[in-house]
Amino acid sequence: MAPDFCHPRLMDYDATLHHEWLETNGLGGWASATLSGALSRRYHGLLVAATAPPVGRQVLLAKLDETVLFEGGQRLDLGCNQYPGAVHPGGNRFLETFCRDLFPVFEYEADGVRLRKTVAAVHGRNTTLVVYEVLAAPAPFVLELLPMLAGRDYHSLGHHDAAAEPQFRQTGDTFLIRPRPASAELFLTLPGAELEARPTWFYQFEYAIEQERGQDFREDLFSPGVFRRTLQAGEVFGIIISTEPPGAENAEALLATEQARREALLLHAPPADALRRALTLAADQFVVRRDADLNTVIAGYHWFTDWGRDTMIALPGLCLTTGRFAEARRILQAFANAMSEGLLPNRFPDSGAAPEYNTVDATLWFFVAARQYGQASGDAGFVRDTLLPVLLDSLAWHRRGTRYGIHVAENGLLSAGADGEQLTWMDAKVGDWVVTPRRGQPVEIQALWYNALRLTADLLDEASRPAEAAKLRAEADRVQAAFEPAFWNEERGCLYDCLPPAGPPDASLRPNQLLALSLPYPLLTGARAAQVLAVVEQELLTPVGLRSLAPTDPAYCPRYLGSPWQRDGAYHQGTVWSWWLGPYCDALIQVHGPAAGPARVRAVLDGFAYHLGEAGLGTVSEIFDGEAPHQPRGCIAQAWGVAEVLRVAYQYAPAPAQSQAAGVASTAESAGAAAAHSTS
Repeated sequence: MAPDFCHPRLMDYDATLHHEWLETNGLGGWASATLSGALSRRYHGLLVAATAPPVGRQVLLAKLDETVLFEGGQRLDLGCNQYPGAVHPGGNRFLETFCRDLFPVFEYEADGVRLRKTVAAVHGRNTTLVVYEVLAAPAPFVLELLPMLAGRDYHSLGHHDAAAEPQFRQTGDTFLIRPRPASAELFLTLPGAELEARPTWFYQFEYAIEQERGQDFREDLFSPGVFRRTLQAGEVFGIIISTEPPGAENAEALLATEQARREALLLHAPPADALRRALTLAADQFVVRRDADLNTVIAGYHWFTDWGRDTMIALPGLCLTTGRFAEARRILQAFANAMSEGLLPNRFPDSGAAPEYNTVDATLWFFVAARQYGQASGDAGFVRDTLLPVLLDSLAWHRRGTRYGIHVAENGLLSAGADGEQLTWMDAKVGDWVVTPRRGQPVEIQALWYNALRLTADLLDEASRPAEAAKLRAEADRVQAAFEPAFWNEERGCLYDCLPPAGPPDASLRPNQLLALSLPYPLLTGARAAQVLAVVEQELLTPVGLRSLAPTDPAYCPRYLGSPWQRDGAYHQGTVWSWWLGPYCDALIQVHGPAAGPARVRAVLDGFAYHLGEAGLGTVSEIFDGEAPHQPRGCIAQAWGVAEVLRVAYQYAPAPAQSQAAGVASTAESAGAAAAHSTS
């Protein structure tokens, strides 16, 4: 396979900081770092374990820096770390290539020694593999490995603590340690390696992205000693890093099993061009275990857990497009079990505390996901017997009123709102400041409510309950009759964003109105739908998603930068969101039809493909700056961004992508070219 990054680019340390790789384990844990190996986030680590899947995340082993030792004492350090005023050692100068396909693969060249390193997270276990292959060596050499321990919650940072200086306990080739008294145990299996105890604190690692985000950014890490193993040309040295003892397993066999598992994922969703291949593999990273026999969706890496809204929007692309119907069913079951007073959880907290229900749209997306699951899987019995009763109960709660003022108004539209709460996807809140208050009747909530009624009526018909279906359709007709007269903004030729409880309609130009065109049952068709699409394309469309607010608005924020307060203030005020490419492509098909629409979708995908080679390699970022070059921001891997691009790629654009950049490879030139085509 051709490399995605070669030596000249890898020599640029600053550039390597903004390219990150991610390996996930199906439990909510991961391994992740930058291309150079330097840590740029508190969330980076070689083993970040989910000790109470999918939460309880702990950074156990932060790093494992390599040094090549030659006879005569010469040392060539392959590691890379940033300290105040210095980068040391600058091991990226020995990094020849990087590839990201099934796994991240690094190749180093150090005075004739060519070393290939593959990193893999093992599915279903808090286990990371690091496999070294000696591609060439003029003579035997020693590979020295320096483990650096964190042993902390993944949101925090650690510092020197004389009480946290544990030592390894050895059993055969396995070394056991508990990095800090409250952390999980860590097992390192290094066949044939010898340990030299050398307890050392390494001070003031600097995490550049944390500094950029206005967070604490310095940490101290502890190393109990170094491992050494003599190697020669042709040898393979595999390491297992885990929260559990490995038994008789070896890293090479585990890697082969994991490779076969990932290759099988691709067989369920052929034909896969480069874009779809990369996103099918990326989709796998978000589907994780919740409890013994259920699944859920991690909203984004590195800091999100599972959110109801994100899960339901992402489920079709992550699971239905890729043929993962069993996991989709277990996800729907998990959230159906957690329904309360007709509402789906907004999120499950990190701490494992009770779910939070402060959302109006997550529940309505559940209706869409349930219907699409039934259509894709053919699992009519589960939908009829398990999901339909939950959906009907939810509709009843919405009619009579439930939490946070969610209720059906006299005109049949859905109203919602409570002091200090933001219930839609535009949910940024800083202290007591709700950045985008949308109390009343938001436009996308009406589209989702209308679809909830229509889709449930379809399910009732299929369950041979036509009288109940007819009542829901009559209710939906009432919503449809009230919607357009209330929401049409004649002056701008589009829809109002929200009808507040009092005062004039909110005319902010946002992408939310697209859901009136793009959902299975559109509320707006014909000439007015075309007008809405044209306005959205003119004001909001970029190559990587839709702006959350038009640049002509006085509240528009062109960049997502600064302190947490500043970033949260910009989150929905112009910042571009990748997941909106899905509804946008649906609207293209709705307006332009099956003849012209797919070509337009293909153009969108070709314009987007370059992004898979920046930020989180092979995946899709959560958000981007509103202005070109639309710098990626937020999470480097976001479930609904991956899912929606993947869904429309398979649904509407079956021909291979024209772009060859979509595997992972990207250059600054390709990013700049894409930005030049921005509508900004």
